Amino acid sequence: MKVLLLGAPGAGKGTQAQFITAAFGIPQISTGDMLRAAIKAGTPLGLEAKKIIDEGGLVRDDIIIGMVKERIAQDDCKNGFLFDGFPRTLAQAEAMVEAGVDLDAVVEIDVPDSVIVDRMSGRRVHLASGRTYHIAYNPPKVEGKDDVTGEDLIQRDDDKEETVKKRLDVYHGQTEVLVGFYSKLTGEHAPKYIKVDGTQAVEAVKAEVLGALGK
Repeated sequence: MKVLLLGAPGAGKGTQAQFITAAFGIPQISTGDMLRAAIKAGTPLGLEAKKIIDEGGLVRDDIIIGMVKERIAQDDCKNGFLFDGFPRTLAQAEAMVEAGVDLDAVVEIDVPDSVIVDRMSGRRVHLASGRTYHIAYNPPKVEGKDDVTGEDLIQRDDDKEETVKKRLDVYHGQTEVLVGFYSKLTGEHAPKYIKVDGTQAVEAVKAEVLGALGK
């Protein structure tokens, strides 16, 4: 099963990715992890990417796609893979199709911006343990304090409302076009397009996603 997971930051992709990879026995592939591994291994593409990063540039799509093709040729991808955070742009998606990297399914976790802002801006974290709370949905026993240690909880910069809104703007500007691209793709290489309401309970989203994927 070759799956691409789409959805705005905070839509719950990470949680559903764990369910999908476990159900199908496939690896989750993110371009960040892939880049780090290629650089560490000193592959030709990794060395080229390192040079660009060291110079403060953005790694070109042709290098990323070359790395993707190398990565999905590895043994652990023989049953498929799950793409997380790639492709990010229409140009990358088109280049993937041209490179013959086919997908079986594209899963979109659809959550309105207002819900995402509410979800993320309400998060509070105990840094030392990683315990996470939410001021509305999972509040600590004492406001602003960790249940176990009584130490202060913090709001990470990534979870601040203005930061969340900026990330959503980037998603809508760059990545949302992939929803239209994949939902309209036709022919023998077209993946099954699955759109799921991500405002449901986690287990309900899981059941709908895995059911649509045939599990």
